[in-house]
Amino acid sequence: MAQLTPVVKWLLITNLAIFFGDMLFFDEKIAEFGAFTTTSALAEKKWWQFITFQFIHAHMAHVLFNSIGLYFFGPWMERWWGAGKFIVFYLLCGAAGAFFYVVLVGAGILPQSILVPLEGGGLERVPMTKVPLVGASAGIYGILIGVAVIAPALRVSLLFPPVTLTMRRLALILMAISVLIIVFKIGGNEGGEAGHLGGAIMGFFLMQVWIWFSSKGGSFGKMRGPRKDIEPKIRPRTMVDLRSESEIDRLLDKISKDGFQSLTEEERDLLHQAAKSQEK
Repeated sequence: MAQLTPVVKWLLITNLAIFFGDMLFFDEKIAEFGAFTTTSALAEKKWWQFITFQFIHAHMAHVLFNSIGLYFFGPWMERWWGAGKFIVFYLLCGAAGAFFYVVLVGAGILPQSILVPLEGGGLERVPMTKVPLVGASAGIYGILIGVAVIAPALRVSLLFPPVTLTMRRLALILMAISVLIIVFKIGGNEGGEAGHLGGAIMGFFLMQVWIWFSSKGGSFGKMRGPRKDIEPKIRPRTMVDLRSESEIDRLLDKISKDGFQSLTEEERDLLHQAAKSQEK
């Protein structure tokens, strides 16, 4: 837990606290208030549900698997973007999942109604526009795509099934599974898979925007203007003591606030050399 980045840590705590708190103390009133449906979010203008549904989960396995995905992949994107931009990235991907769900329902690609179990037994057919969409999965799929863009060759070992894949291949497989479930209506969770795809599409789009912006010489890390606590120029590398904790701390602080992409080439080289010196 000590190695978790700050935003990911609080996202995990928030998701778990809301799930257990709602179940134990609020009789699922929070879920009723924050779950996303097309009817409530759009027709009744409860716009906040584009955000709140991301912190609500249907059952224990749901919150557990989402927490695992966030735990392993979230810190990658937070270190890359920086804390502030990461939370915006994450929430935008989640909101895009709900939006894509609405689009597919409106286009008739998703089923127009599904059967849901009743508390006293039996089944009831409910219009898709009133079926709740919940969970952090859309934002997490955006994170997965983001990691696949910045580290496509990263090796990922899965427990089930016990295989090792590159991050690029894992992302492509997950996207293919979502598409197949939606097209062939497998398993009854087509709405959830629509949310996954929406989050993934937004994640890819935001990463491509960053790549385009960087190719034009821009830097998201400099958009807020120069920070006063950072020297305007880096000292020559031969004059820098790589063991100086203050210099490394300054770079780590910059990454935490503005993301890895905010570092200059000289700063990246310095950090790389410092890491090498620690290995000796």
